[in-house]
Amino acid sequence: MSVKFIEGRIVGRKDHTESLFSLQFDAPLDGFVAGQFCRVGLQLVTEKGDEIVMRPYSLVNSPNERPFEIVLIEVAQASGGVLTPALAKLKIGDPLYVAPRANGFFSMPEVPDADVLWGLSTGTAIGPYLSFMKTDAPWSKFKKVVFVHAVRTAAELTYRDQIDAIAQAHPEQFQYIPFVSREDVPGAIRGRIPNAIADGSLEARAGLALTAETSHCMLCGNPDMVNDTTAILEARGLRKHKRKEAGHITTEAYW
Repeated sequence: MSVKFIEGRIVGRKDHTESLFSLQFDAPLDGFVAGQFCRVGLQLVTEKGDEIVMRPYSLVNSPNERPFEIVLIEVAQASGGVLTPALAKLKIGDPLYVAPRANGFFSMPEVPDADVLWGLSTGTAIGPYLSFMKTDAPWSKFKKVVFVHAVRTAAELTYRDQIDAIAQAHPEQFQYIPFVSREDVPGAIRGRIPNAIADGSLEARAGLALTAETSHCMLCGNPDMVNDTTAILEARGLRKHKRKEAGHITTEAYW
């Protein structure tokens, strides 16, 4: 009989804001492909009784990095949050449950070659991009990598140390373009990703054209961003990528 979950242990955490935090954990997890997610959980008392509640979270670490790391935002119980309020209370040394293997297709082996990779993310969806940008795969697959991270406030622009390290390692290929929607931040575009594509300001900032002939777009995070951006890209002639039919848009919505 297959094992549904294994036990891990918290070995580190970082609180970015009051509700945004990262957890590091050790667990005998099988190998994974950069960009995949793992299911993490705790035993909780819910409306159904005493049960193990598991949710998927993208891994931030690359396959050759340990410990495992996830970044998440606490969803208040009043707003329907079940697991994240409990995860937010975890301290170093506390146990948690982990599915024995990672899953998902939001990864480099699943996308076709192109001149430019546009990585368009919101909030905690920074995770899979960091995971695969810390490997060799995107740098041999694409001539340019434009990573866009959209958040509400400057404090949510996380993992700047890792982004800076990626920029130093690949100065001719990599661009980082932050978006902040609720305040003016030096160096960041104020607004939403779909609007910046529609009005051309994202391409102007990058100095690159986002076209079907040159680009592959990986969209991850808030479903509104994913859906709205997909519609704008499709209007430009880009189409969703399928295993049996190569396209220009790969997506992963977070809820």
